[in-house]
Amino acid sequence: MAKFSKGDHVSWNSEAGRVSGTIIKIHERDFDYKGHPRRASKDEPQYEIESDKTDHIAAHKESALTKIE
Repeated sequence: MAKFSKGDHVSWNSEAGRVSGTIIKIHERDFDYKGHPRRASKDEPQYEIESDKTDHIAAHKESALTKIE
């Protein structure tokens, strides 16, 4: 089961440093992301997150995310 919910504010590490954003979608099945297959399941969901500073959308596993208030 997903640890985070749609609308949660989270942060993660990127090449540019720590980034934050809002979860806009939760995947619990395999999906294509920017032309690449991504694995996801109910036990290991992946999240699409919209960056706070840009309109960039990122996809990350739950283990890469930290919830922020």
